[in-house]
Amino acid sequence: MKEVAIIGAGASGLTAIKCCLDEGLVPTCFERTDDIGGLWNYTEEVRDEQACVMKSTIINTSKEMMCYSDFPIPEQFPMYMHNKYVKRYFKMYADNFKLVEHIQFNTEVLSVKQAEDFDMNGQWVISTRDKKTKNEVTKTFDAVLVCTGHHACPNKPDFPGLSKFKGKVIHSHDYKTPNEYHDKRVVIIGIGNSGGDAAVELSHVTSQVFLSTRRGSWVFNRIGPNGIPIDIAFTSRFTLAIQRVLPLYALESIARSQVNKRFDHAAYSLQPNHSFFAQHPMVNDDLPNRIASGSVRIKTDIKCFTETGVEFTDGTKEENIDAVVLATGYKFGFPFIDKSVIDVQDNRIELFKYMFPPDLKKSTICIVGCVQPIGALMPISELQCRLATRVFKGDVTLPSSDNMWADIRAKEEKMRQTYVKSQRHTIQVDWIPFMDEIAALNGCKPNLGMLIRRDLHLAMKCILGPCTPYQYRLEGPGKWDGARDAIFTQMDRTLNCLKTRPLGFEPKKSGGLFLLILVALLAIVYKLFF
Repeated sequence: MKEVAIIGAGASGLTAIKCCLDEGLVPTCFERTDDIGGLWNYTEEVRDEQACVMKSTIINTSKEMMCYSDFPIPEQFPMYMHNKYVKRYFKMYADNFKLVEHIQFNTEVLSVKQAEDFDMNGQWVISTRDKKTKNEVTKTFDAVLVCTGHHACPNKPDFPGLSKFKGKVIHSHDYKTPNEYHDKRVVIIGIGNSGGDAAVELSHVTSQVFLSTRRGSWVFNRIGPNGIPIDIAFTSRFTLAIQRVLPLYALESIARSQVNKRFDHAAYSLQPNHSFFAQHPMVNDDLPNRIASGSVRIKTDIKCFTETGVEFTDGTKEENIDAVVLATGYKFGFPFIDKSVIDVQDNRIELFKYMFPPDLKKSTICIVGCVQPIGALMPISELQCRLATRVFKGDVTLPSSDNMWADIRAKEEKMRQTYVKSQRHTIQVDWIPFMDEIAALNGCKPNLGMLIRRDLHLAMKCILGPCTPYQYRLEGPGKWDGARDAIFTQMDRTLNCLKTRPLGFEPKKSGGLFLLILVALLAIVYKLFF
């Protein structure tokens, strides 16, 4: 049997182990820390080589959209999980499928090199070091799954005067709790999810938070219409069809109208100049409230720092600044892999489906989870691993090198046309289309035409309801007998965790969703036929 090396035991590494076992491959996972979970393994200590979430972090995707496709998250878990629940779910997953016995903890990967006869057998020579004993081991593997993610190396831009600033400067990578910031004046640079979360939390204890942004941001709420998670409400094949039919200006108008119903982004100094769809949005429930209370003030980009203060590009200044938090993202790369195999430049990576180097004679190395979806990463990583393991076995043949390069260039061009130029927007993917691409290669994309004829009720759930990961277990390799039932019960698992008090009556159900669907269907019919 073929032996596969897996690097990292986080969200991607765990499912990589399981997918290897499902396909009869022998996995060995190397994890440089002493536990599973990766980014979601919260620790009090700051570890240079390992990012982790803040102590208070709650995941931005709902549990039914983020779960592994054959292992639903328990009904009693919250619809949006605190990081302790995410870690608990990973442990349940690992225990259920007996994954931990395949992990070597406290083991650092030093190098991944092609074997001398790589062009013949596709093998890789991997050197590792035990972090406790310092012993180094070199072993040959038939394939490699790289599951290290893209949140390892903090991006720390050098602003003018920052080196002379006398206050505390940290990256959000190192921020854990607000305990040491009581009554401080803090500047946070960056308006991604980390910057927004840090601003909200710090604003409860500091005397003032200034949130600096170059472009502004559109802000989503976790909860959508009728109290349904926003990704459950809008991530469906039906809404995707509407997006493909309606012109961009109409989609732009609808999207702006919806987010501005919650609060006027222009009035709150958050509205960007660019298109609604040109930047990865922020998910934050509390930022408007903190801005409205004055405890967070939105500012422009940084012009320069002084020893005790900061000047912004609009000419305003703030003095007596005690601390600066750089929520400026991450640089990703794979320093243990030779650049002739995989080369990352300014967070740009040339891989087929963000997975496979296109010019290798043998497709026996795969990067997993190196994408930035507007949606959950875990199901994408799982689908990538399901595909990769079947490629390693020889059950799936990838396109020619020329065709892979054509796909890479097409994605680069779409990225250039869609998003503002930024180090942040180099690995963006659209959730359902990208999942479908991977599933089509693997042979597990749901055939909706066949499904309509065979099981209309299920087909309507798949088309009109949320595109949960279970849809990719309905047919093809890796088919799971529980997938149909999981789809029919997904809303029960979403909402039952809220039923903590008997109401004593049956709540009335709104017909708003039916009306919305009817209007959208009429719009599609009109666009297609008139």
